[in-house]
Parts: sequence; C-alpha cells; structure tokens
Amino acid sequence: MGGGKRAHLGSGRPVAVDYRGVRRVDPGRSHRLQPIARIAFGVWVALSGAAATADRPPTEALAKPAARSGYEPAYLWQSARGHLSIWWSARPVDELIGDPGTRPALKQRLELAKKLRRFAVDALALPDNGSFTRFAQIDRPHVVWNVQAAPELSLEPVRWCFPVAGCVAYRGYYNEAEAEAYAARLRAEGLDVQVAGVSAYSTLGWFADPLLSTFIEQPEPELAQLIFHELAHQVVWVPGDTRFNESFATAVERIGVERWLTHSAADPSVLADWLARRERRERIVSLLSETAGRLRAIYSQSISDEQKREGRRQAFADLRAAFATLREANPAFSAWERWFAQPLGNAHLMSVGLYHDLVPAFLGLYRAERGNLPRFYEAVRALAALPPEARAARLAAAARME
Repeated sequence: MGGGKRAHLGSGRPVAVDYRGVRRVDPGRSHRLQPIARIAFGVWVALSGAAATADRPPTEALAKPAARSGYEPAYLWQSARGHLSIWWSARPVDELIGDPGTRPALKQRLELAKKLRRFAVDALALPDNGSFTRFAQIDRPHVVWNVQAAPELSLEPVRWCFPVAGCVAYRGYYNEAEAEAYAARLRAEGLDVQVAGVSAYSTLGWFADPLLSTFIEQPEPELAQLIFHELAHQVVWVPGDTRFNESFATAVERIGVERWLTHSAADPSVLADWLARRERRERIVSLLSETAGRLRAIYSQSISDEQKREGRRQAFADLRAAFATLREANPAFSAWERWFAQPLGNAHLMSVGLYHDLVPAFLGLYRAERGNLPRFYEAVRALAALPPEARAARLAAAARME
C-alpha cells in the first residue's frame, strides 16, 4: 500500500490456485463477474483491509509472534462497509472529464491518470482491466489507516489472517479513531505499534480499483509509481508473503516511473528531480536497513532483556544522529524530518523493510531478463511457486547480481 499506498517512506480473486499455492490473477476476471457476485466477493476481499503485506522466512533465532485471526464481526463489518462505500461512489473517469462541473485542475489530473494507465498496459505489460478507470472523492486525508505491530525485542511482524490475502502484517481501518483504539490495545500488550495513513490499496483484481482523491493530486512521478505499484499486485500475489509482494511491486514502480519519465513528453527536469528524490530515499532506506540489522544482532544475543533494551535505545539514538548528519549536509533530507520526529520502534523499521528489503533482488532478476518485463513477470511467478526457503535463497542470489 503500494504506500501512494505509502504507509512507508513515500516521499521524504475465485482465484486460480495451483498446488503450489500461487494465486495468479486473470486480468478480465472482475469484469466477468455479475454485479451481485462482485459485491458479495468484494465484501470477502475487503476483509483483507489493504493489499500490502505478509512476512518472510525468519532471519533470527527468535520465534515469530503467533498469527492472529482477523475475523471479528465488528472488524469485518467496518472493512466491508468502508470498501463498498468507496466502490459505489466512484464515477467513470471519462464521464468526469466530460462533465462541465468538474474542476479544471481535477480534469487535468484525470487526463494524466488515463495516460499513465495506458502506458502501464502498453509499455509495462501490466493488466488491462477496469482498474483506475473510475474516480472516487473521499473526504478524509487517507483511505485507510494501517495498524502494524512487532514485539518489543524482535523485528518479526505480528500477522493477522484473512481470506484471499492470507496472513498479513497489518490491519486496515477506514476510520482513524478505530485504528488508534486498536493500536492502544496492542500497546497495552507490550507491543511496538505504528498507525500509518494509506492513500491507496489493491483488491488484487477482484474489483476495478478506483482513482482516489487521497492521491490524485500527487506529483506526476509519485502518481505514476502508485498506479504502477498497485497494478503490479495483480500480476502476482503470494498469500502470506508481504515482503515478497510489496518489494516486487516497489521494483515494478521504480522500473515503470523511470521508463515513463524517459519516454514520455515530460520535462527532462522532472526526471532529474525524481532521480534525486529516489537517491535520497534510498539513502534513508539504507540507513534504516543498517539499524534493523544492528537490532537483529542485539535481539539474537544471549543477554538479558534489559541489556537488549539498552542496545535498542542506543541504536535508535544513533539512527537519529545519522539522520541529523544527512539533513545538515543536504537540507532536502528535511522531507523526512517529521517521520524521524515520531517515537520510533521496531514496527516502523519493519514496515519500511516490507517494501524495500527485496527490491535489489527483483531488480537483479529484471536485469537478468535483459529488461524484458513479460519474462521478468514469469520469472517472478516461478519464484512465487517455490517453497519459502527456496524462494528466499533464489532472491538472495538475485540480489547479488544487482
């Protein structure tokens, strides 16, 4: 969620299931379903909150938190009600563009989104269906708020299990107060918790995901990467492996935006500015990854919990100091100042890692396929079909090629 569906560092499906458990999306599926069946299944899909998650094979000698059920009636009701209210309110983009009452600025953004959608199909081999052909106005800053959690002394995410998406590393709420209330319950259990606003999510092809007012005004490169990211989730989705799913979509968005800005009629300065922002973002992600690695080493040591807590405190203090050094050297890093100003914990590092940890591996795989996106997608599907341990080994090998 794709953030865009950026609960992470944004700026500064009946599914065909084979015996290996890989859910492959038929691009025309949602448009062949009868309306009532689509609505009924939409309720089922909405239980997943926002497609953006799962976990990876353990990298430390610590037990994962037990997976939790996401089937509480009140939670299911808010998920279904929230998703369907958006779906029903969406209007066709072409209708809005032709409506004299539509604001000129919104018309321009919708025209840009149409071009990006066409480019995604023609140049990126992404699914050609009804996704992003409708627009919904939402009178709030985020479409959902995701609750993510991790134990105090571990970077393994707490997971919630839902239909379709499998066990994922977040719970999505359409109401911020409800998200905060649930987060408070988790904190009372002693967990590290993050509540992050999300501007978009994917229904994995079951619904024609609409453009939303929460992201339509984003700058051109960020709007492009969000659309490409969410459509990538319809190419392949592995239930229960968020890190794989989100890192793959992040790699696709990166490839797609660079192609769009290189080959479209965009001002060359737009590409230069985006590349500079990407370089800064990658520096921040690298800083967070280094801190995560340091914390994993601390948490896996045979020392007392209090010693681990002291090591954790020092690691986060050093992280803030390193960010301050970056900001002093280049004021453009101030775009992340608000993120670093919040109380940081394991959940924050874990949430960023879900979107970025495996990106180098996917880019290595893309280059191994000589930049041929259809072959790249087939290679990713082949990886998705492997057992988790074998998949992790292949991704590690691909990362070494990057």
